[in-house]
Amino acid sequence: MSSSHPWQRQLTYHPEEPVPENVTARPALRRVLLTGVVVSLFTFCGLVLSATITGATGITGVLLGVLAASTAIGVVVPVFLWIDRLEAEPARVLWFSFLWGALVSTLGALVLNQTGIAIFAELAVDPVVAGAVLVAPLVEEALKCLGVLMVFWFARREFNGVVDGMVYAGITAAGFAFTENILYLGSNYADSGAPGLLGVFILRCLMSPFAHPMFTVCFGLALGLASYRRGPVRVLLPAAGFASAVFLHGLWNFAAVTTGSGFLVVYAVVQVPLFVGFVVLLVWARRRESRLITAHLTDYGINGWFTPAEVAMLASPRERRRARRWARSVGGRRAEAAMEAFQDEATELAVARRHIVRGDPDPVWRHKEARLLAGLHHHRAAFLPTPPPVIPPVPGPRPSGSAGGVGVPQQ
Repeated sequence: MSSSHPWQRQLTYHPEEPVPENVTARPALRRVLLTGVVVSLFTFCGLVLSATITGATGITGVLLGVLAASTAIGVVVPVFLWIDRLEAEPARVLWFSFLWGALVSTLGALVLNQTGIAIFAELAVDPVVAGAVLVAPLVEEALKCLGVLMVFWFARREFNGVVDGMVYAGITAAGFAFTENILYLGSNYADSGAPGLLGVFILRCLMSPFAHPMFTVCFGLALGLASYRRGPVRVLLPAAGFASAVFLHGLWNFAAVTTGSGFLVVYAVVQVPLFVGFVVLLVWARRRESRLITAHLTDYGINGWFTPAEVAMLASPRERRRARRWARSVGGRRAEAAMEAFQDEATELAVARRHIVRGDPDPVWRHKEARLLAGLHHHRAAFLPTPPPVIPPVPGPRPSGSAGGVGVPQQ
């Protein structure tokens, strides 16, 4: 393999500098207690839901519902993981989001929706229409969005902008839709047999698998936009996102309780364009993430940490795959694993740089920057020759009001 490959420039760091400890690390006892509370909550909700759904549908209905609902999950979840490939979120937080939607949000919605329907029945209002159009959208979106807010509050360092907000919202909504689909599929099978199951499968799993994620993503997008802002807009943006989620949910449910022809008209005129817009939004969010990675890694490239070709490779999923294949061809599985770690740490470095440039006061980002630069050095050594003794500087903070460029600290 030729040594002139554009990724083969060697970049170094100060090996004699100690990597600072994370002085803001949370105590182990707090993590254990929080984990215990979350596991207990999920277990309780799971047991209650299992008993409730099984009682309403029977064992056969539950099994068929799980099988049919899994087909939608097999499409929806990979889409959100696709847009999250450049800066992948921790698996534990994604699992929390999914289980919150599948267990806590669904159980809460079952209780509150029934309560709301009973109230409207006492007011001489059609409880089916009122429950579907007024109660369910407000209750369900509030419960799903609460899960996204909890990620924002308790895993703030993993919530780094628009893409993260959309991913957490989409995964939470996918969990909610999964359990709700099991209930609807199983209930219709218990009432109408295979035809009932097939009708709900076509409507919910084939025609609208992204309905719930599409609604809740409005809130995740708004929360991501507001996460780095100050003043009233920090509250107004999430409020507007929540209102949009409730409105779209209500519109979808309104179409579902109208006549068959009315539903198809609304589906064709409203839902299809909304879905197209949703897809465009996902593509835009992923490209925006790529541009941000390019911009922030360029700060380090100016100071000698990355070549332009490396920055371009790190901002492109296709080039990342090509780089991993190249590393394996020259150094085997060990070099491929090192390249993958190099790519992951470079993306985390861009996230840390984003926080530093925006003036985040949390010292963890400077500490993380130092650890990541050290990790990049060691992983690069696994697939490239020994580095030269040239020590590039770490980018300094941008001057106030600067549109680009970085300061270089004294060595």
